[in-house]
Amino acid sequence: MSATGRAFASRHLLGIEGLGADELVLLLDLGERFLELGERPIKKVPTLRGRTVINLFLEASTRTRTSFEIAAKRLSADAVNVSGSGSSTSKGESLLDTARNLVAMRPDVVVLRHQASGAAEFVARHVDAAVVNAGDGTHEHPTQALLDASTIRHHKGSIAGLEIAIVGDIEHSRVARSNLYALTRLGANVRLCAPFTMMPQGIESLAGDHRRQVSTHARLESALEGADVVMMLRIQRERMGDGPARFPTNREYSRHFGLSPRTVAFAKPDAILMHPGPINRGVEMDPTIADGPRSVVLEQVTRGVAIRMAVLYVLGTGGAVPSEFGSA
Repeated sequence: MSATGRAFASRHLLGIEGLGADELVLLLDLGERFLELGERPIKKVPTLRGRTVINLFLEASTRTRTSFEIAAKRLSADAVNVSGSGSSTSKGESLLDTARNLVAMRPDVVVLRHQASGAAEFVARHVDAAVVNAGDGTHEHPTQALLDASTIRHHKGSIAGLEIAIVGDIEHSRVARSNLYALTRLGANVRLCAPFTMMPQGIESLAGDHRRQVSTHARLESALEGADVVMMLRIQRERMGDGPARFPTNREYSRHFGLSPRTVAFAKPDAILMHPGPINRGVEMDPTIADGPRSVVLEQVTRGVAIRMAVLYVLGTGGAVPSEFGSA
């Protein structure tokens, strides 16, 4: 499908939960067109020239922050990067005051990453710039889900009907939540697999009308059996606090929930293997799997730039979708 002739109705991108399948497909289609731009000798178009994107990252990030910066620059926007250690929040300024002061400088888009769930929505209610959620606590990470869906669709042709296993720290993963919304709305069956200490009760209900497409598994082998896609998640120790350990040791976790040459054999022979990064090698994924021919981890990173270009474009232009791209 072509994105030409459609428009993106939402003012912000705060999560996948509020988007319909048509809006998801629109962003995926537009991302494909921006992906082609990355193959050109000059990877730049003038579509957002004169507009300003502020990347306000108040939680540590490498891939997402760099990806948004490259995306903005390839669209010819002025990208300004603000980190937690370099912002006034480190001096005690509130998130609201920081956001209001930045918006007083009249940016067009604010990309926010924050450790608190709901931070992006909170900021969006108080500023007049478009806001993109680049990850808020354990809530959502919408552009990660979009780039994951883009990668899956490229390899499998269609997402509808696929069996997709998401394995790891489901409880603390905003990636799992955003993918649960996106993949079920696009017609996939999602299998969530984790130790019982890391699997929220009733998580299937998040899928709403699509809850029958979601199943939970306490054994990795059953989750992987016949899977078309296997998505491994990082253990989010920084979100677990000082409570009791969720599993005995890394070695024990890897033995029961790590993707290895033995366990990957339960998935389909042509299953693709994914991870949002960073990978804890030898824990979530054996290095031979992470670097193997079925791994699409680096392709996810490449597609992340294109998807974030699509998001910045539709929000930076008020929802317009271009009919064609010119040269810089």
